[in-house]
Amino acid sequence: MFTLTKELTKQYKESFQSKPERIVAQNAAVKNGLKGSSETVASVVENQPVYSIDLEHGKVANQKASGRCWMFAALNTFRHRLFNNFKLEEFELSQSYTFFWDKYEKANYFHENILKTAGEPVTSRNVAFLLQTPQQDGGQWDMIVSLFKKYGVVPKSVMPESFSSSASSDLNKYLNKKLRQDAKVLRDLVARGASEEEINETRKQLMQEVYDLLSVTLGTPPETFDFEYRDKDKKFHRHLNLTPQSFFEQFVGLNLDDYVSIINSPTTDKPFNRSYTVDMLGNVVGNQVRYLNLDMATFKELAIRQLEQGESVWFGCDVGQSSNRGNGRLALNNFDLKGLTGIDYSLTKGERLEYGDSLMTHAMVLTGVNLVDGKPNRWKVENSWGEESGVEGFWMMSDAWMDEFTYQIVIRKDLLTKEQLDAFNSEPIVLAPWDPMGSLA
Repeated sequence: MFTLTKELTKQYKESFQSKPERIVAQNAAVKNGLKGSSETVASVVENQPVYSIDLEHGKVANQKASGRCWMFAALNTFRHRLFNNFKLEEFELSQSYTFFWDKYEKANYFHENILKTAGEPVTSRNVAFLLQTPQQDGGQWDMIVSLFKKYGVVPKSVMPESFSSSASSDLNKYLNKKLRQDAKVLRDLVARGASEEEINETRKQLMQEVYDLLSVTLGTPPETFDFEYRDKDKKFHRHLNLTPQSFFEQFVGLNLDDYVSIINSPTTDKPFNRSYTVDMLGNVVGNQVRYLNLDMATFKELAIRQLEQGESVWFGCDVGQSSNRGNGRLALNNFDLKGLTGIDYSLTKGERLEYGDSLMTHAMVLTGVNLVDGKPNRWKVENSWGEESGVEGFWMMSDAWMDEFTYQIVIRKDLLTKEQLDAFNSEPIVLAPWDPMGSLA
């Protein structure tokens, strides 16, 4: 056993005070904080926001005080298609519409998992994991695909933002309170041997309450609508009596099954060229997430090939790591914390995942890359935090930062080799619910 004695603490203090560079650092950091005192000039000079491949785009969207980045990123990739195919100048798909159905489906998915674990004590790790956060704003690519297939999409003008879609904390608080209460109701039914019919009837009643709560806070999703717009050539267009599904088919026109999630998780428990899923992760009951784990060189090669073909790339990363929100730069040399504090933060990417120091926290869109002799040195990123940060809301990501903190991309199947596609389609290895690859962007 090791204890901290007063004598030892005195030695630490004397050692600190004997180093002039630490006193200078202290004076700076006490006033300006760690990042404000260690921001480097080199990062700004080396990481210029200019790209050899730069896709067309509209204005950056703003998810505001919500965790819907994964939705915004997916909807933004679709928006790029609409700009190109229909000559739209400014246009957004409704994030609030998708948000409603995600909450609705996540509530039912939670009920399903509560029943799946009803035989376990409430203190078991599985049940405790479920009850800690019954649902949240974040999600994964395959979850958004499940929503688009079932519910389609609508223009933002048809279902605009609400207070609770833009600032979701209260909605999450009260929906999660309700779902924990639902969990007790359902577990009690199982404990007393209720029939499947009685349980399903109870679930119907519980989901009516969920629907009511979501409708009160977000508004009621439209079933049909008209869509009118004027294109870049000033030509007027009118489409009547559309449904969300017909709008998706007519205006987005993507086969979502043509896309797969690629991850880079260089940990000892996840061999490359294997497929993975995560237990109890999803929103629409009956669907699952699936990833193919590839090495980083292949990962980046696929992203470049998709960009070269004029198509943006949905991706997930740990955005808080070495991130300068003020100038919109993701770069390993943004801050010199070692020079300021003397501490060397030297875990590898795999070690950070294994020891809880990193996981996917945010989804954005790759809309460009700078290639030098065919190799990338920086990437253009469409964020969803409004136009105030970066260059009109677009961020720069250095290639070295991508190596360390990017974990997922979504790629067209036709860019994969037969061996890679076979690996993706193989029986997936099931990861624990709390695995870092199960984190929600």
